[in-house]
Amino acid sequence: MAASRPIADYALIGDCHGAALVGSNGAIDWACIERFDSGAEFCALLDAERGGTFQIVPVDTYRATRRYLPDTNVLETTFETASGSATLVDCFAMRRGGAEEPYSQLLRRVEGVRGTIALDVLIQPRFDYATLHPWLRHHPKEDAYSAVGGDDGVVITASCPLEHDREGVLWRARIEVTEGERARFTVTACSPHRMVPSPVSAVMFEARLRATVRWWERWTAKGRNSGATDPESVRSALVLKLLTCAPTGAIIAAPTTSLPEEIGGTRNWDYRFTWIRDATMTLAALMATGHAEVAVGFKRFIEIATAGRPEELQIMYGCYGQRRLTEIELPHLAGYEGSRPVRIGNGAATQTQLDVYGELLDAAVLWRRAGSESTDEGWRFLRDLVDIACERWREPDHGLWEMRGEKQHFVYSKVMCWLAIARGIELAREDDLECDSERWTRVRDEIFEDILAKGIDRQRNCFVMAYGSTELDASLLRLPMLGFVDARDPHMLATTNAVIEDLSSGRLIRRYRMEARPGREGRTEGAFLMTTLWLVDVLAMSDRIDEAEALYAHVMSLANDVGLFAEQYDAARGIQLGNFPQAFTHIAQITAAEQLRRVKKGKAPAKPLAERDSEREAPRQTVQQKSAR
Repeated sequence: MAASRPIADYALIGDCHGAALVGSNGAIDWACIERFDSGAEFCALLDAERGGTFQIVPVDTYRATRRYLPDTNVLETTFETASGSATLVDCFAMRRGGAEEPYSQLLRRVEGVRGTIALDVLIQPRFDYATLHPWLRHHPKEDAYSAVGGDDGVVITASCPLEHDREGVLWRARIEVTEGERARFTVTACSPHRMVPSPVSAVMFEARLRATVRWWERWTAKGRNSGATDPESVRSALVLKLLTCAPTGAIIAAPTTSLPEEIGGTRNWDYRFTWIRDATMTLAALMATGHAEVAVGFKRFIEIATAGRPEELQIMYGCYGQRRLTEIELPHLAGYEGSRPVRIGNGAATQTQLDVYGELLDAAVLWRRAGSESTDEGWRFLRDLVDIACERWREPDHGLWEMRGEKQHFVYSKVMCWLAIARGIELAREDDLECDSERWTRVRDEIFEDILAKGIDRQRNCFVMAYGSTELDASLLRLPMLGFVDARDPHMLATTNAVIEDLSSGRLIRRYRMEARPGREGRTEGAFLMTTLWLVDVLAMSDRIDEAEALYAHVMSLANDVGLFAEQYDAARGIQLGNFPQAFTHIAQITAAEQLRRVKKGKAPAKPLAERDSEREAPRQTVQQKSAR
């Protein structure tokens, strides 16, 4: 089996419809060009031998460096050989008004910089996750090539002739470029039944490339006027924008499937879907970087996907609103570094996760901040969500980490039900909306008291993962970020220290102790970068600013060469793990950077509620005061 490239060796390109990963060797080893959730035109990432790839790589020994063009998602790779150097530019073509009618087109351009450099070109499309070798044809009259099979198709153009291999399953070419000379390639996804192969002239290619650079520069400039401007946050915002689905307003968790949490392990999940939790956190992060418009798009997505029926709410949806996300294994694919099974779809869609009510009410506050007006219909939906949270908060669920198996009474889930009600009260008060405020206030306080009674380890004085357990999980770091408890409260200080003690992996933080999960003895996982950045937030909020800054700097040092993060990091091997790039990690980077900025400027820690109850009424008792009663 051919060796896989490190996950962090890739960079992301896309057009807010589809996405692709480009290796530092000039290989596109993963591409879902037309839609994030399509069957993949290239998937060598999951099977290096049969998956299909589009390579443009120097013939001779080379050194590669790369960057994104400033303020864009246009990737530039520079190859240096003994005989010369060249740049490879990769992107998806963007255009104004392209939300409904995108080009669905990859642009690849090689330009000579110094001397002469020879490169091999290999184009090996595979459809439906490499279950189908497409029919390859050359169209001399149109100066184009096509690949079709099933309901998939691509049109390819090249500024050089492409030759079939003997079996007719791929195209090859060898090109040479000298200083200033350019070679251009495009791959356009389209239905075989609507395919019209047509040439892409050099003039058209260059115009689309320029328009794409301008599109991204305009988007980034809009954020700079009112949001974070540090390079790390700008890059994270650009990543998160790539993970938004332009036609629907959905926000996906990651553009890949089945990149493993453990090399050779089975925890390989499909993340190309919209989790309400992830999307809400993405809204907050993008608003912090000056891009409030995404809140309006996500609101529209939720209204359509849920059909306004809170009792039928799912924790996640397809990026076009699909509810049925049946999990399927693909045994024909070897998996990344032999990590099997490869999966598409995600069975977590049917889980019970009670935090979803808090996430949606949290999103509603963000919609309001973004200027979205409340409607009677919209308020009825939100009011019903709060009522359901009032009814269901005592139930066990599968929790934030989507644990498969018996449900538990997770503290984080209880806190998120508390947040749903707190947000509902806030919204009702802000706009003078009708609700059962007496009941809501009573249940909100009842949840608070219940968590203090059952969710604290009295020996260690800290919060616990679930009622009846002494284990901790990293979701507890979110409690002060959600306004449930002050970061400097004695219980939260003890929790922060206990998380560091129990969940540290080197300087990073795991989600939970894997060895504490039934049936997981001896299993390992990488540390979660998101949860480590949550710790940065909490350290900053509890006046441990030097520790927070040092930890933040350490996490930033783990980004790949173009500033991208996966979900996890294996410190022992020094490798990134999990689907890539991961929205959660880039969200947490933005919020941690914002928290550090606020604290260093002498401002109060960022508060999750627009205007906390405690700022308008008599100060609420601390957790310590209440639990001492």
